[in-house]
Parts: sequence; C-alpha cells; structure tokens
Amino acid sequence: MGDTENPSGGSITPGTETPAGTGSPAAPRPVPKPRPGPRPGPRPGPVAVPPRLDPTPTRPTSDPRKFGRVDEEGNVFLITATGDRQIGSWQAGSPDDGLAHFGRKFDDLDTEVEILEERLAAGAGDLRKVKVAAEHLLESLPTAAVIGDLAAVEQRLNALVVGADEAAAQAGRDRERARSAAIARKEELAAEAEQIGEESTQWKVSGDRLRAILDEWKSIKGVDRKTDDVLWRRYSKARDAFNRRRGAHFAELDRERAGAKARKEELIEQAEALSSSTDWSPTAAKFRDLLTEWKASGRAPRDTDDALWARFKAAQDVFFDARKAVNNEINAEYEENGKKKAELLTEAEALTPGRDLEAARRGFRGIRDRWDEIGKVPREQMHTLENRLRAVEKRIRDAEDAQWQRTDPEAQARAEQFRLRVDQFEQQAAKAEANGKTKDAAKLREQAAQWREWADAAQSAVSDR
Repeated sequence: MGDTENPSGGSITPGTETPAGTGSPAAPRPVPKPRPGPRPGPRPGPVAVPPRLDPTPTRPTSDPRKFGRVDEEGNVFLITATGDRQIGSWQAGSPDDGLAHFGRKFDDLDTEVEILEERLAAGAGDLRKVKVAAEHLLESLPTAAVIGDLAAVEQRLNALVVGADEAAAQAGRDRERARSAAIARKEELAAEAEQIGEESTQWKVSGDRLRAILDEWKSIKGVDRKTDDVLWRRYSKARDAFNRRRGAHFAELDRERAGAKARKEELIEQAEALSSSTDWSPTAAKFRDLLTEWKASGRAPRDTDDALWARFKAAQDVFFDARKAVNNEINAEYEENGKKKAELLTEAEALTPGRDLEAARRGFRGIRDRWDEIGKVPREQMHTLENRLRAVEKRIRDAEDAQWQRTDPEAQARAEQFRLRVDQFEQQAAKAEANGKTKDAAKLREQAAQWREWADAAQSAVSDR
C-alpha cells in the first residue's frame, strides 16, 4: 500500500486512507500475495527473493508518545515547548499506529543528522556540503511532519553548522600550514639543486641526487600553481646548469682520453723498439722513464686503456725476461767463481809467514793472481771473501814489518843514543851533588831516569823483533 502526503505535510500509513479535512475512509487496498517459490533444479544465477510483507509495521526507535498525540478526529500533533503543532492527520489505523508512523519519520531525520555528525567527526567529504545539508534540515524543521525530540535535533543541527564552520576554518589553517610547509620544502630542494648546479663536480652522486629531488618534488602537493611554477623554474634551471657542466666535463675528458690514447700508442712504439735491446742497464733506465711518462699521460678511453697497457707491458716483459735469463746465467757463473775463491782462501789461510816469510810471500802472490783471473762473485759473497783475503795479506805484511824492524840499524843507534844521554845526566848529577847543589842533582837524576826508560823501550823494541 502507498503513502499519501496531505497539504500540511503529514502522511498516513498503508491501510484505510482519509485525506486531511475529510471524514470518509478510502477503500482498503488489497495486500499482494506472495509469489510461489522457484521450481527445484539448477538456475543460471542467484535468484532474487521478493521481500516478505510483514503486516506488523516496524516500531520507531524513539518513543513518539512523549512528543506527539492523535486526537479523536485523527489530527496528529507535535508537542513542543511553544505549544502543540499539527503536522497531519491519521485515519488509517489506531492512534498508536499513527504515532509510530510519524515516529519512524523522526528516526529517519535523526539518522540523517547522525550521518552528518559522523562525516563532520571524521572530516570526510566536503565540509561545505555538510553545512549546507545541516542548514537545509534546519529550515525544514518548522514544517517537518515527524514526531520526536525536534529541539534536540535542532540543537544538534546548529552544532553541526558551527562545527562545520570551525572544521572548515581549521581545514583552511591546516591547508595553509601544509601549503607553507610544502613551499618551504620545495624552496629547500630548489636551493639544494641550485648549489649542485653551480658547484658540484661529483657527477654520479649529484646526478642521482637531482633525480631524487625530482621524485620528492612530484610527491609534494598543496602548492598554488603560480608559486609552484616559480620554484619549478629554479629547479629546472639548476638541473640544466648541472647537465651543461657535466656534459662539458665529459666532453673535455673525452678529448683528454683521446690525447692519452695517442700518447700511449707512441710510448708503446718506443717500448717495442727497445724490447730487443741487450744494452741492459741503459735500456732498463729508458723503460723506467717510459713507465713514468705512461703514468703521467692519464687514462685512455675505458674500452682501449687495458688493451694499450697489455701491449706496453708485453714489450717490457720481452726485454726484462731476456735480461733476467742473461742475469741467471751470470749468477750461475758468479756462484761457481765464489766456490773457486773460497777454495783459494783455504789455501791462503794455510800460509805460515812466521816460519817462512819468503815462501808465504810467493804463495800469496800466486794465489792473488789466480784470484783476479777467476773474476766476479755474487754480491752477497763479495765482502766476506775479500775481507778474508785481506786478513791473510795483512798477516804477511805484519811479518815483513817485524823482520825489517829487527834488522833496522837506525833503531840500534837510537837506543845507544838514549844510553849516552843517561850517562851524561848521571855525571852532571854527581858534580852537582859534589858542589852541594842537591836540588839540581835531584832534577838531573830525574831526567836521567826518564832517558833510561826511553833507552830500555828502544832496546826492547829491537830485541823483540
């Protein structure tokens, strides 16, 4: 059965209907019978089950009897603080049914208000629309055909309007703070990009950082178009400046590497020309100079630098491997020479100049001649072998010196002169003593004693030889 609105805004529930201001009831509408259920068997999809018609209407969640009444003529009134207001008429059932009907309409209104409150509390949706909806409901309250606590609803709707204004103002402040923060952050990013664009030479790191700035830039929202365009131009200009400097750097680097490649090819040609040389020491020095120039020439393009170095090193290896082979042969010869000189030293150290000086002299001269004919020995053996030979030579020379000193007539004469001086001083001391010059005599005897010591030492040197 349908509902019919009356001119005053009231409505009546399904059943016997009477328009407001009339007393004749309308004919009751038949209640539709439920359709028979579907036949058993598979169906292609879900079956829509028609709603079950319950002859018992749902009761309102609020108690309309506290806020409304129905008089004997079926007029429905809303009880307010300023008096009762007729909101419609009810002719389709009992007064309680009429109150329930208008109570349910109040519940619908209450639900609308609750939804608006939830939207405001959650900050969801357009707060301006919440306010407009609340104001629209406020305007409809004086003519609303509902029964319930409209004063409480009005108070809630007023709170909604005020709350929506406050929330909108707060949202505006939040947006402004977010906008200011977004602008400040983009200004920081633009300034960082400008510093990179003007100063940085860390091309890889700075390029990655500019891309990261761009990603963050895109994620920052809430900046007005005009301000955003100004900041974007700053970032874009800084990025372009960095890219230009980086491009110029790598272009110059390419030129330098091309020059390094040409120079290294020249050095390779020189190294290959020297690789067959057998002038070992001067050529090794030249290779050292070439290596110094190689290091100073810089890097060639990455795809060729390693190949160039392999060619240069191969030329070096040819020369130094050949020198090493020759040195190995020489070292083997030197080792053999060392063994021969060690055998000569054994023979030399067996000489006995103390017993037969002349034989020792002849033997050492022969050993020395053979020593020189043998040639070089390993560097680490040279000093040891030479020191041992010099020790033998010194032993023979000391024996020669001792023999010469024993037969030196000048040494004999010198000892005899010292004895004469001793006799002279003793004679002078005796004369002084005889003349009573005891002090002079004592001094002369001291001088005689000194010359006697020298005479004894000279005589001893001659006797020990």
